[in-house]
Amino acid sequence: MVILSKLEQEYLLRTIESGMDLADLRQLFLWAQGPLQSLLPHEALLCMQVDGAGQVQRSECLHRRLLDAAALGLLHGELGPRLAQAWRGGRAQPAVLEAEEDGGPLAACRGLLLRSGFENALVVGSAPVEGAASVFVLLGLPFRPGERHGYFLQLLLPYLHMALLRLPATAHVRPGRMAPERALSAREVAILEQVREGRSNEEVAQSLGISALTVKNHLQRVYRVLGVANRAHAVARCLELRLL
Repeated sequence: MVILSKLEQEYLLRTIESGMDLADLRQLFLWAQGPLQSLLPHEALLCMQVDGAGQVQRSECLHRRLLDAAALGLLHGELGPRLAQAWRGGRAQPAVLEAEEDGGPLAACRGLLLRSGFENALVVGSAPVEGAASVFVLLGLPFRPGERHGYFLQLLLPYLHMALLRLPATAHVRPGRMAPERALSAREVAILEQVREGRSNEEVAQSLGISALTVKNHLQRVYRVLGVANRAHAVARCLELRLL
């Protein structure tokens, strides 16, 4: 039996209340990087919708640090589906996979986890209902996940499941949202990639060899192009449009 502290109860309630009406990828990203991070810190959240045979029909990855194309391809194409199959073949309980351990129901996925660049994964999913089942994977937790963390994620499962079902099937732009008036430049995308990693204007400037004022000016132009008001919304909008 898991007994929650007063602070954990507060974090959990806040996470549940803010996750009840998630309706698009932008909202899901902001929730995952806000309330969910406070309760269960992680580097990436992989959301998969599976059919009655356990085949992944849809896969979305929300990540707080920059992942290259190879890592994303591995998550979507190999590790995610393998984790989903292994989890569904087990006891339908939260399961942990760690890079340095060989045991457990997910052990066959250990090599893929190492290749993905993550040290651990926490997996939970809904019951195998045909056409509506889902599996969620938290990757890169900064601590060794255990029963307590699996319990938290299991409590959040209904809200994650419904959010995934609500996402538009073919496009992640909400109705009424227009595409940007122009494509973002390579410099703007490079700045946004570092903003997504949580870097300040000064850190981005130092990395790219430009001034902090130039970074600020680039971001202001990006806000106008995307129709957003701040850094977090800019990153979420780019994810919504698959620009990052």
